[in-house]
Amino acid sequence: MDTDRMASPQSSRMASPQSSRMASPQSSRMASPQSSRMATPQSSRMASPQSSRMASPQSSRMATPQSSRHSSSVSSSPMSRMHSLQVDSVQRWMEDLRHMTEVECMCVLQAKPIGVEEDTQGELIVATGDHVARNNLQTLLRRALVVSTELGKMFQRLEKGRWQRVHSTAVRANCHVRSLVHEYSAARNTPAEMQKYEKSLLEKCMELTTITERCLHTEDEFFLKSMREAIHEILTDVSDSFSHMIDMALANEIQILIRQIESSDSVYTIGSAISNLLSLTQDGPQLCRIIAKEGAVVALFKICRQDCFSDLYAHALRTVASICCVEEGINQLEKVDGILCLADILTDENSAEAARAEAAAVVAQITSPHHTSTQHLGSFLESMQDIVTALIKLCESASCGEVFLLASAALANITFFDSMACEILLQLNAIHILLQSCKDRQRVDTPYSKDQVVTILANLSVLEQSSSEVLQEKGIERLLQLLGEKPSSSSPSEGAACERVQQKAAVTLARLSRDPDVAQTAIQLRGCPEEAGGGVSRQHRGRRPPAVDQAQTGGLFLAVLQHGRELCMRRSRAEGLGAQQWRLLRGGRLIIMSGMEKNGMVSTTCLTPFRTLL
Repeated sequence: MDTDRMASPQSSRMASPQSSRMASPQSSRMASPQSSRMATPQSSRMASPQSSRMASPQSSRMATPQSSRHSSSVSSSPMSRMHSLQVDSVQRWMEDLRHMTEVECMCVLQAKPIGVEEDTQGELIVATGDHVARNNLQTLLRRALVVSTELGKMFQRLEKGRWQRVHSTAVRANCHVRSLVHEYSAARNTPAEMQKYEKSLLEKCMELTTITERCLHTEDEFFLKSMREAIHEILTDVSDSFSHMIDMALANEIQILIRQIESSDSVYTIGSAISNLLSLTQDGPQLCRIIAKEGAVVALFKICRQDCFSDLYAHALRTVASICCVEEGINQLEKVDGILCLADILTDENSAEAARAEAAAVVAQITSPHHTSTQHLGSFLESMQDIVTALIKLCESASCGEVFLLASAALANITFFDSMACEILLQLNAIHILLQSCKDRQRVDTPYSKDQVVTILANLSVLEQSSSEVLQEKGIERLLQLLGEKPSSSSPSEGAACERVQQKAAVTLARLSRDPDVAQTAIQLRGCPEEAGGGVSRQHRGRRPPAVDQAQTGGLFLAVLQHGRELCMRRSRAEGLGAQQWRLLRGGRLIIMSGMEKNGMVSTTCLTPFRTLL
């Protein structure tokens, strides 16, 4: 009769009344020292052979050492079976306890009935209902990260042959996977396909736990080598199956959010769902791909086409920009004619500045040079005139640095892939607008904004008519100032941005110096490359630049050299070039040459223009 009671689900592998009382809320999940970790032989996971043979289905699925040893002994040889039986179960459990204390507690709590009122307090329980809070999605990701970390540890310990650690890690991973699957299945109506993966994953986890335990009872090198290969194969299958299951779970959660966006009329509900999607996009490109495949871009553009949701335009477009960091998002945008919608928002003067700024962010994202696919740019060219006009106006009227940065970044990307955009910008007096913006610290307040401005100027300088406009707006002086751009903090990203500003400013000056008037103006302003070259050489004086900076620093040196070469080629036309100016040019030459040769950045053949012309 005692063993019959132990087989019932209510008792859940704990026959004694003392242990069964641990399921009540008053016990606070085994808070007492007597019940913590179930130290008594009566409640120690049915240590007796009688109770272990009478285990309920719930407990038979748990990764307990006893059940694992029974299952392994069935398939093992008679000698290994006898060796397994000679090991005292309680003693074995006490040895494993130091590695699996928390896991054992989780196993017991998982098998015990927990009241509904306690579910709302548990961090690991996924919320029920149609409303999915951000923390629930983040909890799912955290749980997935825990399992992935355990599986990664198993791979490392398996290579080192640390079998005790391999087994304990397998037990922990098995427990985490089962806990996650059971909790999520209880809270969600999971699709049939996902249930199939869950079942297969749980079986593989149990197999992994069983096979790793068999390796603890032998020192046969040949056997362990064969087991290592088998475990590695099973572990790879578990990792792949778990990743696929998590992707399906996240896709299921994302579908719930998209249904809220499509079916709800409440601005608050839609805004909350969009916020959750935006939060998910910050967790990497893999999640962005899942979000794009589930149709989030389509749903978000439906919001942007309804006047009643105009307050949500900025929020929705920011999410679209994040999703479009992957090509799947851009493809979805093209299918719903998203570029036309962006053009409508940008050209609508009644649209809020925040909405137009986020539309500019989407344009900057889809025109980024980092994307390998450019098929979507065909439809973009049809609306480019309107988009470029709206973007330069947004730069001129921007109320803060963030708005200017987004608009100028979009323009900078557009000027890279089509020369017609540069011609449009010249017609719209873009050089005047951009150079005037550089004087306004409210709009251009960071090296990142200056990077976008000087990128546009560098691309515009390819056109011959740009030099006269730059001279008219006193742009040479501004470009020379940008040559000496220095970071205001020790941030590596800000330092890299300053180097890009210096490099592109030098490139712009080199291109513009083909015009004799520009070269003359640069010489009169003492526009030799001394300052930029000296700044970089002083930065790395006495040491080789870090490998990560060599490419950018080398590009800066080459750009400065090109600028100096253009000035030297115009020396015969430069009236008033006296001894002092020549000393400045020679000083710049020496600084650049010493910096480049000392750091081994560029071959000495690159210095020929200065050596021959100076």
